Amino acid sequence: MAPYCIRKYQEKDRKWVLGSFSHLVTEHIPATFCCVLKLPRTLVLLLGGPLALFLISGSWVLALMASASLLGALWFLAKYPWAQFEARCLRTDLSDITKSYFSESGSCFWVAESEGQLVGMVGALPSKKPTLQKVQLELLHLFVALEHRGQGIAKALVRTVLQFAHDQGYSEVVLTTSIVQCSALVIYQHFGFQKTGFSSEGFRLCALPVLHLTYRLPSAQVSQTLEQGESPRPISL
Repeated sequence: MAPYCIRKYQEKDRKWVLGSFSHLVTEHIPATFCCVLKLPRTLVLLLGGPLALFLISGSWVLALMASASLLGALWFLAKYPWAQFEARCLRTDLSDITKSYFSESGSCFWVAESEGQLVGMVGALPSKKPTLQKVQLELLHLFVALEHRGQGIAKALVRTVLQFAHDQGYSEVVLTTSIVQCSALVIYQHFGFQKTGFSSEGFRLCALPVLHLTYRLPSAQVSQTLEQGESPRPISL
């Protein structure tokens, strides 16, 4: 395993960060498509629609063309919310990363570097809810290049955010993810993030649950556990 370091974002990293964000979004589309295909209403449509067309027209060619058209429409359905999410981020926090993450204290953006190459990234911004801005820090855009996964880089990036939240006086770290981001969910659960709700923000058409996770920072134990490379324990409720 090649050594790596985590440092703060610099403007020279912008091209890689935006390219990686686009890749991050794109890689979730096939898994979302599979989720759409498993929906009962989708199965009824895929099987019943072409069959009904065949019974009416007597043509397998039309039935196959209908199936292909339906699959194309479902692929668009799976891709659309991710495209919307990407466009929204590029209009907001990623439009000017330096301004968004470094103009004020309490926010930051990091990249992971290995052998002179960028291999990972993560961001952190105060909660958008006015009453929680000084309480909650939101973890955003966790990504590690495919060829460097399984080396502990993603965990190190999450650990960096938790340490930053502790140092800045936040009491919670929150994030939003989807059920198709399985490897990320495993990492968050490793650190003790707890599910605090779910919705279908932007993903209603493809019925993809969006999970809201929260990590409650212990008041005194987090520094020691992070320095030892252990996963911090959540506060007992």
